[in-house]
Amino acid sequence: MASQQPIMTREDLIAFLDREFPQIHEGGQTYFLEEIGPLSARMRMEYRDRHLRPGGTISGPSMMTLADLALYAAILAHIGPVALAVTTNLSFNFLRKPEPRALIGECRLLKLGKRLAVGEVSIFSEGRAGVVCHATGTYSIPER
Repeated sequence: MASQQPIMTREDLIAFLDREFPQIHEGGQTYFLEEIGPLSARMRMEYRDRHLRPGGTISGPSMMTLADLALYAAILAHIGPVALAVTTNLSFNFLRKPEPRALIGECRLLKLGKRLAVGEVSIFSEGRAGVVCHATGTYSIPER
């Protein structure tokens, strides 16, 4: 069974992501791991024009990436550097139009088992109250 406390430090997890997934920084780094905690992680997406969609709002794919990455970070922080843990399901509810500003993704793991992890991510516009997007996701954890 995975630990309820993180077993990777924030710095170790950042180094792992930078090494294994350098493509997430293509065009300049915008996603940052701010903290990890018991069954949780918080990611930040810096605002860039490339995240906009017509109408001046942040695009769904940008928010989806933030949510998926926050979920992945929370899981790996608790199971260790398992690159082949993969998303099996993601579901999104877009609740408010996010302004062109940084977004914060707060992830909470709901289940962390040997083979599956389930979590939720609430995304907020920096400095604003109210969730702009709520996501739930499931990851498959490979046998070790």
